[in-house]
Amino acid sequence: MFFSDTLSGSYVLAVLIKLLLAATAGGIIGFEREKHGRPAGLRTHLLVSVGSCLMLLVSEAFLLKYGGLGVDSSVRVDPGRTAAQIVTGIGFIGAGVILKEGVNIRGLTTAASLWMASGLGMAFGIGLFSAGAMATLLALFSLFFLKKLESLIHKDRYLHLTVVASSGRDIFDDLERLFGERGLHISDIASTLDLERGEAIFKFILTQHRRRIGRELTTAIAAIEGVRQIRYQ
Repeated sequence: MFFSDTLSGSYVLAVLIKLLLAATAGGIIGFEREKHGRPAGLRTHLLVSVGSCLMLLVSEAFLLKYGGLGVDSSVRVDPGRTAAQIVTGIGFIGAGVILKEGVNIRGLTTAASLWMASGLGMAFGIGLFSAGAMATLLALFSLFFLKKLESLIHKDRYLHLTVVASSGRDIFDDLERLFGERGLHISDIASTLDLERGEAIFKFILTQHRRRIGRELTTAIAAIEGVRQIRYQ
């Protein structure tokens, strides 16, 4: 199950192979992210994978060097701590690639792929060659092939809609009727009455539409008497 600690009697050669395998796995995943223009691409994933592998190799070296010390020694060796700290450190890198743009969040898949690249490096570093190879294939399947299935999945879209109207006319019933005709569901609503400006502001979150309907909906709302402003995202 574990990769051999030596190859042809050479520990250095075994270490080199582990580092190359980690670089290959991280590089393949990074190539997919680079191809899609993500901020963390080929080099980042490769470095994360190789770095994780190297840290586990160093942890293994500590165990080999100091593991034979007796219980009276002040040195305590716990190789599991290194793996735990790698996972924690990758969390900071992953958080850096997650971006919030308005109501949209980008970078979650890239953050997960960085986390995965770190795991692959750790797997090859500890000598779990088979597990690392299978995990690499599963990661590639997820990034390359499952993405093609997303277009076949019917997902709810969320439309954030703001309508500003004259307070002299209550347009809520007209809006509710218009949404109902299009099969839209109001998942959240907030309203504000500005007495100084004489405006009523309605903020909706609409769901259950399978396509982009922003333009079509604003055209229909603009035809309602008393509407002054429409915003959506």
